[in-house]
Amino acid sequence: MTISAQVKQTVASLKGVQATLETFALSEENQEAKAILSRNTQRINHVIRDMEKRLGVLEFEEPQYKGF
Repeated sequence: MTISAQVKQTVASLKGVQATLETFALSEENQEAKAILSRNTQRINHVIRDMEKRLGVLEFEEPQYKGF
């Protein structure tokens, strides 16, 4: 498996984690827990953005991996 494919797989997994955290935050009644879940959702979103930027760099440097 190429690095590009591994990064794409990681991004997909992180998006799943983000969706799960958002679901938990919406269903949580405790405001403190809701705030923690929301904060962690934002952190995951930041990591996703960074990984997607890195993926863009990888695809630019190695165009044969683009689209895989």
